[in-house]
Amino acid sequence: MYQENYPQSFPAGFLWGGATAANQIEGAWNLAGKGLTTAEVVKKAVSRKKMSMDEVNQATLQEAIADHTTTSYPKRRGIDFYHHYAEDIKLFAEMGFKVYRFSIAWARILPHGDDEQPNQAGLAFYDRVLDELEKYQIQPLITLSHYEMPLDLTLKYNGWSDRRTIAAFNHYTKIVFKHFGKRVKYWLTFNEINTGTWGFHATGALDQDLPKQQQLQLRYQSLHHQLVASALATKQLHELYPADKIGCMLARMQTYPASPKPKDVRAAQLADQKNLFFTDVQVRGEYPAFMNRYFAENNLIIKMEANDQAILATYPVDFVSFSYYMTTVTESDQDGTTVGNMATGGRNPYLKESAWGWQIDPIGLRITLNEMWDRYQKPLFVVENGLGAQDKLVAGQVHDHYRIDYLRQHIVQMKEAIKDGVKLLGYTMWGPIDLISFSTSEMSKRYGFIYVDQDDQGRGTLKRIRKDSFYWYQKVIATNGADLSDNH
Repeated sequence: MYQENYPQSFPAGFLWGGATAANQIEGAWNLAGKGLTTAEVVKKAVSRKKMSMDEVNQATLQEAIADHTTTSYPKRRGIDFYHHYAEDIKLFAEMGFKVYRFSIAWARILPHGDDEQPNQAGLAFYDRVLDELEKYQIQPLITLSHYEMPLDLTLKYNGWSDRRTIAAFNHYTKIVFKHFGKRVKYWLTFNEINTGTWGFHATGALDQDLPKQQQLQLRYQSLHHQLVASALATKQLHELYPADKIGCMLARMQTYPASPKPKDVRAAQLADQKNLFFTDVQVRGEYPAFMNRYFAENNLIIKMEANDQAILATYPVDFVSFSYYMTTVTESDQDGTTVGNMATGGRNPYLKESAWGWQIDPIGLRITLNEMWDRYQKPLFVVENGLGAQDKLVAGQVHDHYRIDYLRQHIVQMKEAIKDGVKLLGYTMWGPIDLISFSTSEMSKRYGFIYVDQDDQGRGTLKRIRKDSFYWYQKVIATNGADLSDNH
């Protein structure tokens, strides 16, 4: 639609806030009836640049089940949000949060994943969390599944590789929608659903000992089951609360060609297609045709029931959310050189990188926003973006101007995307409070505006300390993104 005037700033009602995951903050892994989750059987990585979240096989799983401590399994302790939630939410409110994205631990509601009746203590905990958010008029944005499925579903069905897990998940989502639906306007189904192609952390299926082709078959079949379950959850919510909004969530990995060579441009296009395949299904309601060739060339057959494609077509999501941390460079004869520990690709010589090797590309966020808006024409929501760094507590203070600089650059590019015509609902930066790293389970990789006194071994007072970035983000929210200056 032609208009003489175009948006110049963040819209009124823009949802500023932060995002966390239950398995990285809650702790209380064995309290109040909660069951063990897949996240809590993953050992801490031996190296800061080596991911560990998928290194689970039958032997390590049994070892973890027999171990009733948190020593090797930091996600079991988190930062004890379970007992500090009121204090933490009060700090979020002090910053001025309009929204707080968090996940519900499925195993806190249904300890075995498919229990007939919910664990009332689990429901009561999240009721208390919502009470605190309502006290400060902070909107909840709830992720239904964030890398923490009940371990019993792995033992019983091998996770999402079995179609019966769809029914278990939708039994859980119906309970959650009915119990919390009047208090929650925004929901997400699966966190970073595309990372299920990496394995266990997202599929809950043991596949480390399978040949590569069988492994890929299992992962894409598991993801099909998640896509169907996501569509059915959308159906459930809209039938119960038609005005509520439910979105999908993608780990967006924008890919650049390494050169203008057509083969490199095509390689980058292929990489982006494999990344966007998942949102294509959840937004457009069908498997995109370009995946047919990929499946055939890799001898993959997606087993579907007769009404699966009709379910996908009938219940698309209301909005599209994604995480954005980095971009990658792709070339036609690439050897898979690692960039950071979240994606593979070539290094971009024009970008700086974090201590963990994640390349920093603020303009890439504007590119991503424009491309996803053009592709889907549905509201977008940046639900993760942040900088992991080794913050130093000196004389009771953390001077994290590098984080302020990182976030400022990305927020500037979000504003530019809004000027470009992108409809953006909000921004929940990742890790407003220091938490356990998803990929390595370490504590020393810190993202937060709030420092938590705990080290990689779990030692510390758990005291919460405001960093310099805390006051900066407070000002950003108060001015709705107009004042991004750093006055410290």
